[in-house]
Amino acid sequence: MGYLITLEGGEGSGKTSILKLMADILGQQGHQIVCTREPGGIEIAEQIRGVILDRNNSSMDPRTEALLYAAARRQHLVEKVIPALEAGKIVLCDRYIDSSLAYQGYARGLGIEEIYTVNKFAIDDYMPDLTLYFDVEPKVGLARIEKDAGREVNRLDVESMKFHETVREGYHILVGQYPERIQVIDAGNSIEKVLEDALAVVADFMDSRKN
Repeated sequence: MGYLITLEGGEGSGKTSILKLMADILGQQGHQIVCTREPGGIEIAEQIRGVILDRNNSSMDPRTEALLYAAARRQHLVEKVIPALEAGKIVLCDRYIDSSLAYQGYARGLGIEEIYTVNKFAIDDYMPDLTLYFDVEPKVGLARIEKDAGREVNRLDVESMKFHETVREGYHILVGQYPERIQVIDAGNSIEKVLEDALAVVADFMDSRKN
């Protein structure tokens, strides 16, 4: 059985860039790597992603949003993640269940436990083996997005600063709830330092699983 390693963080935390760099390095080390993202990763889930993140859908109800994320997650899991894990591969996933807990559960005010229950139905027992949380102040992350002309600007990017600050609070709560699974990476550092720190955490995790 392989490992499911998820990368989490607020908007502009740099996790997507780090994922690509990590995948290259881990691949060079001989690991079989599958890179994917949520919502998305496979055709059906990418279609749902388009609905969720469309800036024209500003009237979307928070519960609708949460259910769409869970639906995309389920299809992505059974179609791509589980087969990769069963083949012994390492799956690097840009966002997973913790995003729903932080964004919809905490920031949208739907309740972390309530959103966990919805997602438990979607994922069965497929929780991440390791989660890297890239922590950065929202104002720093959003400033990065403004400078990145090639990055998509979606419906969540244009939420208020208060919303993004609340998302960060939600993530910090999750770190407290799952201290062994969720490892915090200071994403305010240079990309070289963030990559180094992330790889060190993954290496420690891999070593621990050998024992």
